[in-house]
Amino acid sequence: MKKKNKVIIDIEKCKGCLLCVSECKEGIIVVSKELNSKGYYPVVIKDMEKCTGCTFCAISCPDAIIKVIREEEE
Repeated sequence: MKKKNKVIIDIEKCKGCLLCVSECKEGIIVVSKELNSKGYYPVVIKDMEKCTGCTFCAISCPDAIIKVIREEEE
């Protein structure tokens, strides 16, 4: 079975602290070019297929706005 991971980021609550960017070993979390409603540049996922599901991004987020979901594909 192949693992399929999904990262969900609440971009409206993201303050752009970039802690998750530095923790992502795969380099798939990047800063958005668009502001959120609070005037911050939130982070987004650029390549979900490369996510290993390590959860370092979620653990490092001080506002707990990142969720990692691990699913197995047949």
